[in-house]
Amino acid sequence: MNLSDDIGFLTGVGPKRAENLKELGIQTIEDLLTYYPFRYDDIQEKELNEIQDQEKVTLKGLVVSEPVVSRYGYKKSRMMFRMMQDHAVINVSFFNQPYLKDKIVLSEEIAVYGKWDAKRKSLNGMKILAAKNDGEDFAPIYHVNKKVRQSSLIQLIRTGFEKYGDLIQEILPEELLEKYRLMPRKEAMFAMHFPSDPEESHQAKRRVVFEEFFLFQLKMQGLKRQEKAEKNGLVIQYDVDRLKTFTQKLPFELTAAQKKVTNEICRDLMSPNHMQRLLQGDVGSGKTVVAAIALYATMTAGFQGALMVPTEILAQQHMESLQQLFDPLEVRTALLTGSTKTKERREILEQLATGEIDIIIGTHALIQEDVLFRRLGLVITDEQHRFGVNQRRILREKGLKPDVLFMTATPIPRTLAITAFGEMDVSIIDEMPAGRIPIETRWIRPPQLDTVLEWMEKELARGHQAYVICPLIEESEALDVKNATEIFEHMTAFFNPTYQVGLLHGKMKNQEKEEIMQEFKENNLQLLVSTTVIEVGVNVPNATVMLIMDADRFGLAQLHQLRGRVGRGSEASYCILVANPKNEMGVERMKIMTETNNGFVLSEKDLELRGPGEVFGARQSGIPQFAVGDIVTDFNILEVARQEASAIWKKEQWWVLPEYRGVADKIKPNDGEQQFFD
Repeated sequence: MNLSDDIGFLTGVGPKRAENLKELGIQTIEDLLTYYPFRYDDIQEKELNEIQDQEKVTLKGLVVSEPVVSRYGYKKSRMMFRMMQDHAVINVSFFNQPYLKDKIVLSEEIAVYGKWDAKRKSLNGMKILAAKNDGEDFAPIYHVNKKVRQSSLIQLIRTGFEKYGDLIQEILPEELLEKYRLMPRKEAMFAMHFPSDPEESHQAKRRVVFEEFFLFQLKMQGLKRQEKAEKNGLVIQYDVDRLKTFTQKLPFELTAAQKKVTNEICRDLMSPNHMQRLLQGDVGSGKTVVAAIALYATMTAGFQGALMVPTEILAQQHMESLQQLFDPLEVRTALLTGSTKTKERREILEQLATGEIDIIIGTHALIQEDVLFRRLGLVITDEQHRFGVNQRRILREKGLKPDVLFMTATPIPRTLAITAFGEMDVSIIDEMPAGRIPIETRWIRPPQLDTVLEWMEKELARGHQAYVICPLIEESEALDVKNATEIFEHMTAFFNPTYQVGLLHGKMKNQEKEEIMQEFKENNLQLLVSTTVIEVGVNVPNATVMLIMDADRFGLAQLHQLRGRVGRGSEASYCILVANPKNEMGVERMKIMTETNNGFVLSEKDLELRGPGEVFGARQSGIPQFAVGDIVTDFNILEVARQEASAIWKKEQWWVLPEYRGVADKIKPNDGEQQFFD
């Protein structure tokens, strides 16, 4: 018997059930035992005078009326009965669980767990508990699907512990268990599922979170050391004098922050270590010019540079910006996207392979197999969290281990940068270029919209342009388009014929999008109604108004990105948030947006309010997903785990020492790519 045994080895798990469990990611016995609940319901019985409105509680009483089931709609039902607790009569209702009727017997005692409605003095039932509580005050709640029920999963976990529990071995070294007073592994795993009280639940979670973070940090630091140890990066011996001349000729003075990060990047280019640097800068802080300096330096050393961006609009824009900065006789640039014509594409590929092109700007068209470079020295990816880890890796492998610079205008708090991008060095541009007027942000309720449109009309009359952003209704692209179309019609009715209104959404073909964007840039359209396809990097200096509909549907980071589309010229600019938030968190987000223009402050707040997964769209962000730990609320544990992992890596061949065998076994990479240990 082994913890890596297939789940089908467990009594009561046949082939069908094994399939259903595998859909939840439970393939082995260990997967089952570490499939932890995401919360616990407190099912201690309470008295009426102890509970708050909308609180989830367990109430116990005597059944004083027969249960009545009424049916409505397709397969919908409502069951009602009354129970009495200390002379108070409580209405209890259960929706869509008619089969519970048999469990409710007149004049017998019953315990019901549900949500209390104080106004109606009623309980919206969730489950019926054994009236004689067997001492359990906590009910673990798991992520399940239609094929696996909570109760059967809990039963399986119990069976798993009975049969395999004794095989669970401690993996953390004794010194750490003592230093941080951590529960033994076996006890903690059991108490995560079946805690006897809140304190035991807390201690179990503390232990499990520490282990999860500690293993992650050991792995991360292993990667970083390996990266540093392989001194097979390129030494890009750029021409210092030419680079100085280039920066002196720029049409503006670099800020102190831009100078600082440029020096960090140039130092990396010269060093034999392979550069992996994350450049963070708020919207409009001038990352593009830093990228241009790095690409120019690379070119003076006889290497090629590549800049990869997520959208064609952005690629086109970067191309225009770089062409304004570079002398075409000195630097040969090219643009490669999905819509580059076949003949032109063939020419570009030939010139890349022979080295005639110095710098290429493009979308993920750059990572296709037939794109070959003569001497690729530097790869820059913009809005790096939009590319998967694999896409970034493919581009890196196009050259002889080129230096890599990741850029993002989504400010990532230090907490996250250290964790998620632990294998990278981080540079931050934390000041704005001189002369930029801060964008004024206002929050209004929907009934005030027409007043705002009248004010917008005055802005347009001054020759300016405006964006109107519609929220993405994630469940359905069809709804998004409908939503955008309705707002487009409303705006057209209001502003036509004096001003032209355009519409942009994700369902359009790339060429259509390009054409509309071009029309807007040339001021043939004064108002652009769009879904969030314009979120990243679009640059129309004449646009001074950003109107965001249903702003409470967006996260702070995204609202800040959208706001950054205006205020790019010398005129005062405005961002108007139209929202009627349904809860405190929504109200809080609107207030924060009106109070600060600092993306780093906003991203910290966004993390506190929503957690890392939602801030970045977890799956594609490269931010690690932890089963139990939360890198915001458990940041202290994360920090301690990082320090301990760092201390262990300082020990000579620590992985052969007996006390670290358990963790060394755990972080041996499965894919065989990473070789931490010699």
